[in-house]
Amino acid sequence: MKQKQKKKKNILSILSISIKSIILLILAVAFLYYPGQNVYTFAQSQTVPEETVHEVVLPKPAPYPKNINQSYPGQEISASGIVVLDVASGVFLYKRNEEEKFAPASTTKILTALVAIDSFDPDAVLTVNTVMNNGQSMGLVKGERMTLENLLYGTLVFSGNDAAYTLAENYPGGVDAFVVAMNAKALALHLNNSHFTNSVGYDDPLHKITATDLARLASVAISNKLIAKIVAVPQITVSDVTFTYFHALKNVNQLLGKIPGVGGIKTGWTEEAGENLVTLVEREGHKEIIVTLKSKDRFEDTKNLINWIFSSYQWETIQ
Repeated sequence: MKQKQKKKKNILSILSISIKSIILLILAVAFLYYPGQNVYTFAQSQTVPEETVHEVVLPKPAPYPKNINQSYPGQEISASGIVVLDVASGVFLYKRNEEEKFAPASTTKILTALVAIDSFDPDAVLTVNTVMNNGQSMGLVKGERMTLENLLYGTLVFSGNDAAYTLAENYPGGVDAFVVAMNAKALALHLNNSHFTNSVGYDDPLHKITATDLARLASVAISNKLIAKIVAVPQITVSDVTFTYFHALKNVNQLLGKIPGVGGIKTGWTEEAGENLVTLVEREGHKEIIVTLKSKDRFEDTKNLINWIFSSYQWETIQ
């Protein structure tokens, strides 16, 4: 009797295990084929996105200036140092004594303006502490308070020595620190053959620039929107912040408004330097910078160079 009961229990136990195994098998199969759960079917159901290909667009080279008649300026151009630079391509169309060091005179003020813009906001108010009346002066008054932008008009349009000195005197550390900043800026712009001792352009044995460096400096300056606007102004009246003092400024550059396309940028003259002129001229989308140093007639020289450029050169698009 006991053996029958034991045998019955073994059979029930085996049946129980078999039933559990069958149930587990059914559940496993169901799990494998249940939508969204099978890792294999899930992987197969995913849409692999196509690889995105970004087209690389290279900048087109600037049109290249080509001298179509092989003519070059002669002795009719009196300047000792000359550089003609095509701005877009960086090609020098003409050079004469381009690495000789000349006294820059007031063309110095191009660099003065760049250093001042690096240091002050256009609406920053600066105070006239020392009135520099030696040479060209816009007529600043001691204690007068004027915005940087208006002082830049005085510096670049009228070539006021008092305005350029005020910019330097208000610099953190004063005039000496400003001159240090000028030479640091010159090195940063790769004006490697030039050196500056003052912000105005006074003659000094160590205050020198080359025609090549001056062309590069001018190219950087005209890329600044504020400077480009100021140097192209024929005349303007500016005031101090209290509208007490007014200064009528007329551009020293006689070519502005007379020669089509001329848009500045700076004159210069001292007894040592002679007549200096840096000019931007643009025609048919071509910008040219003309530097004449130690000229006997800077405006006539520049007019002749402008005529030579646009009668001798064509610009070819390189494919």
